[in-house]
Amino acid sequence: MLVFALMVTVRKRISDNLQRIRDNIAAAAARARRDPAGITLVAVTKAVGIDEIKNLIDLGVADLGENRAQQLTARADEITAWLARRRNEPQPAVRWHMIGHLQRNKVRSVLGVASMIHSVDSLRLIEEIDRRAEAAGMVADVLLEVNCSQEPQKFGLAVGAATSLVEQMATMKNLRPIGLMTMAAISTDPEKARPTFARLRELFDDMRREGIGGKDFQHLSMGMTQDYEAAVEEGATILRIGTALFE
Repeated sequence: MLVFALMVTVRKRISDNLQRIRDNIAAAAARARRDPAGITLVAVTKAVGIDEIKNLIDLGVADLGENRAQQLTARADEITAWLARRRNEPQPAVRWHMIGHLQRNKVRSVLGVASMIHSVDSLRLIEEIDRRAEAAGMVADVLLEVNCSQEPQKFGLAVGAATSLVEQMATMKNLRPIGLMTMAAISTDPEKARPTFARLRELFDDMRREGIGGKDFQHLSMGMTQDYEAAVEEGATILRIGTALFE
């Protein structure tokens, strides 16, 4: 009985948090005169257990993000098996996102699982993804990670190198560039993140104006728990939120 009560409490907390986040996204979108339907919430699940992930899916969250390749593949397998056991219930189309740094030796395992790779940051990684995708008979959706905050400890390409790399990506048959990704500096003040997001949006708009990236080049993955409302106001189409969902 105690375990059941605890499960109900956890689910209620996640549900309340999710509603608050959705309300905040809608309010930020309204301020920016945007349609919130064009903004995807990716739930970052790296710090929670499998039961919390199941609760999210039951609450209608279909996009799940993981930072580590091994954890992504293991959790995707577990969730797939769980959904298969629920044959008499609706089967949500769960989409996994690789949002953390990806090593080239992990590309093969991630490709079959992740619907989108957010963290492409070098020509060598791009070439490996294209090669592995060709071998698997698929086209990989990827975003180029750009270090707009210019923090030396962060992954991501320099702003000045991003355009030429997207041009190269667009020539590869088994790789589809669908946008850009960035991470702002961690701060309790979301306004400090705004210049980082504005810079990525400016770069994105420049590329789009010049026809770089192709017709599928449509997404800006930016904004996390501490700054997602500012990211929405600056044009984010994908938000990566973890702590605010589970705190």
